[in-house]
Amino acid sequence: MFFQKDIETMSRKQIEEIQLERLKWTVDYCYKNVPFYTKKLDEAGVTADKIKSLDDIKYIPPTTKADLRDNYPFGLFAKPMKEIVRIHASSGTTGKPTVVGYTKHDLDIWSDCMARLCTAAGATSDDIVQISFGYGMFTGALGLHYGLEKIGATVIPNSSGNTEKALMYMRDFGTTTLVATPSYALYMCETAKSLEYPMSDYKLRLGLFGSEGCTPEMRTQIENGWGLFATDNYGMSELMGPGVSGECIERCGLHFNEDYFLPEIVDPDTLEARPEGEYGELLVTTLTKEGIPLLRYRTRDITKLNYEPCKCGRTHVRMEKVQGRSDDMLKIRGVNIFPSQIESVLIGMDQVSPHYQLVVRREGFADTLEVQVELVDSSLLDSYGKIQELQKKISKRIQTVLGIQCKINIVEHGTIERFVGKAKRVIDLRKENK
Repeated sequence: MFFQKDIETMSRKQIEEIQLERLKWTVDYCYKNVPFYTKKLDEAGVTADKIKSLDDIKYIPPTTKADLRDNYPFGLFAKPMKEIVRIHASSGTTGKPTVVGYTKHDLDIWSDCMARLCTAAGATSDDIVQISFGYGMFTGALGLHYGLEKIGATVIPNSSGNTEKALMYMRDFGTTTLVATPSYALYMCETAKSLEYPMSDYKLRLGLFGSEGCTPEMRTQIENGWGLFATDNYGMSELMGPGVSGECIERCGLHFNEDYFLPEIVDPDTLEARPEGEYGELLVTTLTKEGIPLLRYRTRDITKLNYEPCKCGRTHVRMEKVQGRSDDMLKIRGVNIFPSQIESVLIGMDQVSPHYQLVVRREGFADTLEVQVELVDSSLLDSYGKIQELQKKISKRIQTVLGIQCKINIVEHGTIERFVGKAKRVIDLRKENK
């Protein structure tokens, strides 16, 4: 069992003392080793000796994903390449990828962080863990891999894709824990039920999910389908990868590894600090990173923090599940909408599968939203009356919950693309409609 009790149950005073000491070190380290930060900190008039309390972090300019891309590939590295032992990168679907580097010390800390969170979620050395994240430049697979090996679990580096073979490994190897995106876990379950093998051939008991949002409704569907206990973990390649925070068995928020990361919640427009317990954008400062330290990194994720000790005994702050992204938010006729809110409405409805897509268009001077919903049983398409009835039901639920009217398009089962990585839920056609 990898429970670092002395660290994970520290008092708030002890945690903040460590954070302040490491924040000063990080500011000084960035200033001396990263020209980008030397310039930024000089312009802001901030040096390590001016950081007297954690509140003084507000004087440090935030770092954005654009900063990483503008300094592609190695401009934000604080160590020479001979000390960088690993490189990862984001997918770069919207331009140049963000590139991150790790020293040996960084990798040791990463595996520690992941081992802590896997243990908190219920993983043990007795588990046989199948990792169905894609291996490669994506940080998810190797992050979980080394953390799980550190606690003594047996790791199957299956990667994603070739779902039927992955299911064969599950049955034959007696896999007890699945690592995947929530959407791929659902797809794997859907595929398993379509094969000739009974679900009793699978021994899954625990799901360690991440890389994309998972609403409570989706989690219930995964748990019911597989008969497992599902948990979320959170991270991003810019900060380290998975392992920044994660759920324990109580599932009342994701425990932050606060001795390595300093979180803040700010107003996404003004960047002013939000009062404790209020929603806002999450900013994170790395406190020990050597390869690519980041000061006040704008995650764009909307969440809130809870500083009350958890029932599990851990005292590190808990972040609520991410509600959406400040850059992912849709604004339809003045109403702010996150894809996860639509998902919460759809999942669990009779006749509707958990796969959906949102299409945004510009018609005249207004944005419109079309929700494409996939059927569980395509035979319903034979009855126009039943399709109309289902459309009205979904439309009414969305209007009741979100206060907007939108077009509902019912599509045949299997029509909407399945994803082995992060699911792409929004198709934005507004530029095409101009």
